Amino acid sequence: MHHTFIKTIKTLAPIPDNQIDKLMALTTQKQIRKGDHFLQAGTIPEQFGYNLGGLFRYYYIDQKGNDYTKGFIPENMFVISYSAMLQHTPSYFSIQALEDSRILVIAYKEWQKLIESNNCWISLTKVLVDRAFIFKEKREREFLLDDAETRYRTLLNEFPNLKKRVKQYHIASYLGITPVALSRIRKKMNLLT
Repeated sequence: MHHTFIKTIKTLAPIPDNQIDKLMALTTQKQIRKGDHFLQAGTIPEQFGYNLGGLFRYYYIDQKGNDYTKGFIPENMFVISYSAMLQHTPSYFSIQALEDSRILVIAYKEWQKLIESNNCWISLTKVLVDRAFIFKEKREREFLLDDAETRYRTLLNEFPNLKKRVKQYHIASYLGITPVALSRIRKKMNLLT
């Protein structure tokens, strides 16, 4: 059994043990090597995952080939292209492993059947969607109101070990700045501490 996954689910919503057993029967564990993709942009997602160990990033590639990191997914978070999965449309972004990673994978069709079988799963889904919306709104606010250094400090507070696990150009991309600008911010911060 994957105790961390079960603990996370039960922390988010009151799910009975018999329903947890049904969920676990739908999951398969998958290894994804560093650099490999869980999802490629342009494909319709048929499944989602839960990160048991490792690190992922969501990223976009524009028409010129520029790479933009949308977000990072460390352990104990869901790995998903939610709107594309819901609408059964191609994902606009890719999901790539930044480290060798282990995930639990759940087919979306099976998840839908599970939701229809018991309302406890609707409660869980609402909590997850609410959290995602709050995060999205917070990130938009930070981009509009905070300078790059403040955004970097916020990222380090939310994910303290991230700078040791992620290449600096991915962090710069996430912050919406160049690697050179991030280097300047890091030098300034090192001088202040």
